[in-house]
Amino acid sequence: MDLFKKCYEFTRADEIKALGLYPYFRPIEENEGPVVKIEGKRIIMAGSNNYLGLTAHPRVKEAAIKAIEKYGTGCSGSRYLTGTLDLHIELEDKLAKYFNKEAVLLFSTGYQTAQGIIPTLVQRGDYVISDKDNHACIIAGNLMAKGATAEFVRYKHNDMDDLERVIAKLPEDAAKLIVSDGVFSTGGEIVDLINLNNIAKKYNARILIDDAHSVGVIGKGGRGTASEFNLENEIDMTMGTFSKTFASLGGFVAGESKVINYIKHHSPALIFSASPTPASVASAIAALEILQEEPDRVTRLIRNAEKMRHGLKSVGFTVLDGRTAIVPVIVGNDELAFKMWKMLYDAGVFVNVFISPGVPPGRQMMRTSYMATHEDSHLDEILHIFTETGKNLGLI
Repeated sequence: MDLFKKCYEFTRADEIKALGLYPYFRPIEENEGPVVKIEGKRIIMAGSNNYLGLTAHPRVKEAAIKAIEKYGTGCSGSRYLTGTLDLHIELEDKLAKYFNKEAVLLFSTGYQTAQGIIPTLVQRGDYVISDKDNHACIIAGNLMAKGATAEFVRYKHNDMDDLERVIAKLPEDAAKLIVSDGVFSTGGEIVDLINLNNIAKKYNARILIDDAHSVGVIGKGGRGTASEFNLENEIDMTMGTFSKTFASLGGFVAGESKVINYIKHHSPALIFSASPTPASVASAIAALEILQEEPDRVTRLIRNAEKMRHGLKSVGFTVLDGRTAIVPVIVGNDELAFKMWKMLYDAGVFVNVFISPGVPPGRQMMRTSYMATHEDSHLDEILHIFTETGKNLGLI
């Protein structure tokens, strides 16, 4: 059997391209946040995770430029050796204060962060208990822990009865880590954190919450899921990314200083990776400062998402309920999803199309997401184009 046989037989992407419906890897030529240029034309962006609209903020861009001028373009080493800058320490300290935690540790990407935490802490004889709809980075971290002979079990999506059923079967004296997204990236639901925390305490388990889609979106001043439920002193660890609210690239984990220090000295994902670049870290610092100085950005973000959630429902679309920046519109099958995406794109709106097996059959969707910097004129145009497209396809 040839290792490349599967590659030669993979034709699905080419088939969709031949139909002119391929929605992925579209190169953006210019980007000012709510509006981008793709293939030479103006497109309203309704699929970005740039929730607070800070990637084009002059202060964020200036911070990146100044960091390059002072430190160069890269660190040329891991944090463990030659790759630690005073910028890294500054961002860790500011994030720890922001999240009301003792310490923070940076990672080079958000995806890498889960792989840096979970298999480092969950080892032989320990258990990681994970929501079935957790992000792929968490699943990768879980599998790495399992590969190191830890145990990996899952519970039904956001189902606390099933979580308790699963965890009650585990050895009472075993070390346990419950891992969940704070805001789930596909549907935008918020984890049932109060009940999850109660179960964790009952069964002596620790908690790791991935706040990639929560920070800057929910909680006091955008401080995420634990803050949203007044559980900042209860949740053991919060991880997140800089690629969304913080307008940059990288990841972090916040928690007790002794736990962070252990991860810092034992995590292969940290020790053997080049550290976050100066421009990335400086951008994240500037974005954090703006978030703290302008908390009304969070209010505008949620107001924009709620306007679109209500508007899309009112014209007849099936929209998943929620109160985050993610507003999913259910389409129902792969072919229709591709067609709708292309019609929206041709009319001047970019969204993300989710098809099976990424979502269950019948849950194929246009995953829309919004920014604090969307103006009402942008939102009205998106709604108009969605309405016309939905009518043409017989969805509404």
